[in-house]
Amino acid sequence: MDCSKLAENETPELGMEFNSEEDAYKFYNKYAFKMGFSVRKDYLNKDKDGMTTSKRYSCCKEGVKHKYEGDVMPKRTRAPTKTGCGAKMVIVLFRGTMKYRVHDLVLEHNHELHIAQCAHMMLSQRKVSVAQGFQAEISKDAGLSLKQSHELMGKEAGGMGNVGYTRDDLKRYLRTRRERSLKYGEAGSMLNYFQEQTLENPSFFHAVQLDCEEQITNIFWADAGMLIDYNFFGNVVTFDTTYKTNKKYRPLGVFVGFNQHRQIVIFGAALMYDETIDSFKWVFGTFLEAMCGKHPSTILTDQDHAMATALSIVTPETFHGLCTFHIRRNFMKHLGNHYKENSDLPYMFSACMYKFEEVEQFNRVWEAMVKKHNLENNEWLSGLYRIRDKWARCMMKERWTAGMRSTQFSESLNAVIKNHLKLDHDLVQFFRHFNRVVDEKRHNELIAEYEMRQKFHMVGLRQTHMLVHASKTYSPTVFVAFQNEYGESTAMVILRQQDAAMFVEFAVMRYDGGPERTVVFNQNDLSVCCSCKKYENESILCGHALKVFDTVGIKIIPPEYIKRR
Repeated sequence: MDCSKLAENETPELGMEFNSEEDAYKFYNKYAFKMGFSVRKDYLNKDKDGMTTSKRYSCCKEGVKHKYEGDVMPKRTRAPTKTGCGAKMVIVLFRGTMKYRVHDLVLEHNHELHIAQCAHMMLSQRKVSVAQGFQAEISKDAGLSLKQSHELMGKEAGGMGNVGYTRDDLKRYLRTRRERSLKYGEAGSMLNYFQEQTLENPSFFHAVQLDCEEQITNIFWADAGMLIDYNFFGNVVTFDTTYKTNKKYRPLGVFVGFNQHRQIVIFGAALMYDETIDSFKWVFGTFLEAMCGKHPSTILTDQDHAMATALSIVTPETFHGLCTFHIRRNFMKHLGNHYKENSDLPYMFSACMYKFEEVEQFNRVWEAMVKKHNLENNEWLSGLYRIRDKWARCMMKERWTAGMRSTQFSESLNAVIKNHLKLDHDLVQFFRHFNRVVDEKRHNELIAEYEMRQKFHMVGLRQTHMLVHASKTYSPTVFVAFQNEYGESTAMVILRQQDAAMFVEFAVMRYDGGPERTVVFNQNDLSVCCSCKKYENESILCGHALKVFDTVGIKIIPPEYIKRR
């Protein structure tokens, strides 16, 4: 009897024939689904050519659980599932027809069968198809959890019963996929991943440092988009190594800046398994190599001695600033026991860091703080004072920082990467997640670009020529900063004016008080230089300079004050 002529509701019978052992299994498994039991593939016999000559399909409850014979009983044992059920179907190959015929058949079961509503949960009915596996991989790469991915597929299929597998099946499938991807070991799989990226885009840059035992110590990579972004926005860079102190996470270092919308832009990343001076020299040197030797004007880091030493060797012309967030955290660590409730110590320290623009004022308050709180012999504070040019506002006002003072700018980046830095995640899985984060940041930039062209700038003040010109020139975020300074300029007054050949010196201050600023205007090239150094520090013209421009009749922003970035 040929199985191709059977109706769906027929039961197996002795003498049935099947074209292949797979056809026999599908037929018996369909029958098992209807009846409510799961099929297990038992023994098979093969001839010398490797062809299956006989095979048995049994009920999954065939056999019995063996009693534990060890000396110590385990704390937990699995509940028994086998009942010694004898239901089976045995097929044998007949050489004359080269078909498989049912040779032995037992249909009776010695246990309760599953109800129809649970039939999809039986093991022989569950399988992750190729299409489902592909969708599961996409969901995982997109950041969906196992539970979310399974629920999504359940909704698409019209219910969990129609999916064809359980969440545990999906978990095993993804684990097997991970094991396949790591068949060359973590290092080999990482290099294969880099090769794939290079084939997709030849501009993809990666480098690996090995120790004397040929073990990987440091890894650096940057894709083509990062190289392009650095060309536009790489004059100010932060290098954040937040997780290098936590042994639960991989030691990730990220080179970060911001774009014209003041959004995070990533220039490159490194996994550092060795945090010596030589390692940092290699990372910074490799970063510059990837960026065609272009040095940043400013780089901000935490207070790591090895990092500072490496930077002074690799890129001595770059200004090395310290992250104010890490300084304040170290301040609490080293000086937290020096003040009580209502103490003015933290306020005096913050004023020295952020407020004072004049060195004399900084020194006066610093000396008063040290004397008042008996900190003359505090080694950490003394060491911090010696490098005050890297963190105090009065010392940094002529340094180009684009308004950045802290590596905390990348904290949101760290938050979404953190979970995938755990050592129990494989390296390739981390790289894929990191790429997804980078893609998300780039998509946010495209949204900002679209909004900038779709919507007009909100000009809060009267629409002067200067503001109209700025609205057409700057991105929305930068325009808001410029408009704030323009508003300040309307509150400025010229105290005095002194002409000296081609230079005109103006004394400017707010009408209601405040520090007096000196603005020097060059009548030849129409340039200005203000003693507040806001433009030198942030590339935004200050209110004092804008007041002078208005006084001398300049109604649009001179092109030399519009940065390419």
